[in-house]
Amino acid sequence: MSKQLFALRGATQALNTAEDIEKWTVFLYDGLLKLNKLEESDIVSVVFSMTRDLDEENPAAALRHAGRASSAPLFVAQEAFVRGGFPRTIRALIHCHLDEGAVTRHFYCNGAEALRPDRAESGGADTM
Repeated sequence: MSKQLFALRGATQALNTAEDIEKWTVFLYDGLLKLNKLEESDIVSVVFSMTRDLDEENPAAALRHAGRASSAPLFVAQEAFVRGGFPRTIRALIHCHLDEGAVTRHFYCNGAEALRPDRAESGGADTM
């Protein structure tokens, strides 16, 4: 079967500590891979954004530190500030190859389910 390029989305919230940012970044990443039966070798790139109230750890560095995504290009940007926006949020966009016609599943966890309840598979810390 041939492969097709897809984009998977997800988000999580975290406390502003290096440990919590790493924990929830890895949980988000692993959740997207598990839900979509995605192998790391099929990842093209991963883009993270984070709100400006998170400044203790870089999600890309956290993912590498945890031994994930060793060969995929990673990029992090600060999310544009919007007054009243969702706080303490890390968003992920994974570009990947999946089997042609695959049905993608998005993953929002640890409070970020409220961002896209219409499009999200959600999970807490005890669901993976």
